[in-house]
Amino acid sequence: MSSSHPYLQGVWGGGGLYKKKDLLTLQDYSADEIWEILKITREIRDKPEDFREVLSGKSVLLLFQKPSTRTKISFEVAISQLGGFPIPLGWNESQLGRGETIPDTARVFSRYVECVVARVYSHRDLEEMARHADIPIVNALSNLYHPCQIIADLFTIWEHFSCLENLKLAYVGDGNNVCNSLLIGCSKMGIDMSVACPDKFRPVEHVVELALKNAGESGSKIEILDDPYEAVEGADIIYTDVFVSMGYEEERKERLKVFLPKYRVTMNLLERASENVVFMHCLPAHRGEEVTDEVIDSEKSIVWVQAENRLHTSKAILTYILR
Repeated sequence: MSSSHPYLQGVWGGGGLYKKKDLLTLQDYSADEIWEILKITREIRDKPEDFREVLSGKSVLLLFQKPSTRTKISFEVAISQLGGFPIPLGWNESQLGRGETIPDTARVFSRYVECVVARVYSHRDLEEMARHADIPIVNALSNLYHPCQIIADLFTIWEHFSCLENLKLAYVGDGNNVCNSLLIGCSKMGIDMSVACPDKFRPVEHVVELALKNAGESGSKIEILDDPYEAVEGADIIYTDVFVSMGYEEERKERLKVFLPKYRVTMNLLERASENVVFMHCLPAHRGEEVTDEVIDSEKSIVWVQAENRLHTSKAILTYILR
């Protein structure tokens, strides 16, 4: 593909055209920028052959400190199908596991590859890496945010409903990194969002404040509730995630006592939502805990389309930030 393609301006231009663009949180992106990524996603999905040279001659490091299925595979395949070279590296396979500092490591990465896609325990590690790297850093999940997942979710919702505004998403369960990023993404894009969660497991307060501020600009509505049945009233989308995220395994018994059975998504809960409600889950699902088999395997479930879209949006994210 020639560099004249509108999405690729600046990739080969040189002469100062390139500008580093991290993706640590969707809060750093405007609604227009998010829309651009969604539109690139649609074009890449529909015409993948037009994007086969986007990363030609470029290498992208996949630095993973935590387990992954969808994120790791989708990015590896995306990089390859865009003509680039993916380099998978476990955190403990690098000198980071032996005490090399993040700033020193980031400076070295910057001389080898064009981008780092990193999955970490601490969001602060990503922020430190971004401060010292001369190349874009993409958050492939941290304890605070999961922006790549939410871009795929927004694309899935847009494709299913042909719009984003005037929709309501109800999130039921743990106020975790996925919930945090959904709050940011929905509030920026004009989607109403109700979160039903126990008081002890509410989303991070400063994230809620950001979402409320975003909602004031987009015209959407954000609310944090305790009752799942109240949250799903009129909802177009019901979304959940595991009750025990990675890094919180020691809290499993305590968490399940709090969440079950009240916050499990069942067919009875779906019946309280809108007639055309769909069910979403970022996966992996702990069937029988946060969601029943009956729901996730039902015609209301769009989780497999949602999972597939991780590939298309991974391509779009890389195209957007490396153009």
